[in-house]
Amino acid sequence: MTTSVLSVVYVNDAPAAARFYGDLLGLSPSFETPGYVTFALGPGADLAVWSGQFEGLSPDVPRTGEVCLAVHGGGPDQIGAIFEQWRSKGVTILREPHDAGFGLTFLAADPDGNRIRVAPRG
Repeated sequence: MTTSVLSVVYVNDAPAAARFYGDLLGLSPSFETPGYVTFALGPGADLAVWSGQFEGLSPDVPRTGEVCLAVHGGGPDQIGAIFEQWRSKGVTILREPHDAGFGLTFLAADPDGNRIRVAPRG
């Protein structure tokens, strides 16, 4: 059986979210519809943003998911450089770089409030 991992991030506006993630990741979508957009992250890993059809779901509903972008060779200098780049783009930072036991990490949010963690890949 061939397996892959697809992480889905629920958003209010899939095209806007796709522009946000595409800019952060330096990627173009691999699949795109008006309400669902995916990015190929590498062999067996994809990220999707989906506005879905959730009747009665208010855009004000807080998001509780977290996407972790695990950086290959993510030493403190590399994590710090990504943090500075994102901050210069105006990305909402929820927690500045700190040691979390597995290495230096920081936490950001997308425009819908979904959490995005950047951490070293173990």
